[in-house]
Amino acid sequence: MQFNCVHFLQNKTILVTGATGFLAKVFVEKILRVQPNVNKLYLVVRASDNEAAKKRLRTEAFEKDLFKVLRENLGDEKLNVLLSEKVVPVAGDIAMDHLGMKDSQLRERIQKEIDIVVNVAATTNFDERYDVGLGINTFGALNVLNFAKKCVKAQLLLHVSTAYVWGEKPGLLPEKPFVMEEIRSENGLQLDINLERKLMKQRLKELNEQDCSEEDITLSMKELGMERAKLHGWPNTYVFTKSMGEMLLGNHKENLPLVIIRPTMITSTLSEPFPGWIEGLRTVDSVIIAYGKGVLKCFLVDVNSVCDMIPADMVANAMITAAATHAGGSNVHMVYQVGSSHQNPITYGEIREI
Repeated sequence: MQFNCVHFLQNKTILVTGATGFLAKVFVEKILRVQPNVNKLYLVVRASDNEAAKKRLRTEAFEKDLFKVLRENLGDEKLNVLLSEKVVPVAGDIAMDHLGMKDSQLRERIQKEIDIVVNVAATTNFDERYDVGLGINTFGALNVLNFAKKCVKAQLLLHVSTAYVWGEKPGLLPEKPFVMEEIRSENGLQLDINLERKLMKQRLKELNEQDCSEEDITLSMKELGMERAKLHGWPNTYVFTKSMGEMLLGNHKENLPLVIIRPTMITSTLSEPFPGWIEGLRTVDSVIIAYGKGVLKCFLVDVNSVCDMIPADMVANAMITAAATHAGGSNVHMVYQVGSSHQNPITYGEIREI
């Protein structure tokens, strides 16, 4: 399968959103390392213009240790040539129409060339402002879909979500796409995504009319997100807005093949490009490190509960494999959970002993 996946990437033109994010960088590095004959990688990052996007990618991605294996294999000069030939930085924002691409000629060129669209852009703050979470995780996902549907050669939209989109529900939760009509809270409340956006805009309007400070607006919008999430059966704004993003994708995909990747808690790389690469403290890492150093004396968990973690390179491999498997398929709407607890579980009790 590895050979087939590598061969699949040859001559492909791929658009990646959220390109300076942790997982996206691992994904991009993998493609450039195993398939330098990829046609083009259009990397979308938030920036004032394409030159600023290029600078962000250089300082936040290509100059990082993550790319040291490529640099050692090719040398600085050849790596720079590879990046200049294969990578196209694009200033954009998925929270905006046309993904915020101001350069209409570049946008039209992209829509003529793209084979695969990969949406990794997200805000992962659990208590994110509701307007921001809806803008990026929910309606931003829809913006990416609408853009992908205008790409005349598009074979697939690959969307990265989270394994926790089903919310706080008892029992086994299905590994399947959402059916919006079936989404009801325990009190029977039907979820209406457009109503959620309307409520958010109304609250924001009221706060602005009251001449509230930016700090007060932020606090109020964070509280609103958590309130709405818990009302509908989700623990926080992050997973709630990611869930609604999945729902919109499923409802509006039409004939575009759609694959959703739902990773658990993403941690450092297992083996590629080398073991242990991580950027900052992510998900459960901060808790484990603080506990190991004695800064955090205790944290309350069921010691028998499984802490499902998955290395970033394994998620990137799953993304590539899923794309190679389903690109160009008919009636494709697949969901893949990417985690470790089925084959290699670790409990919080075991973490404590380590």
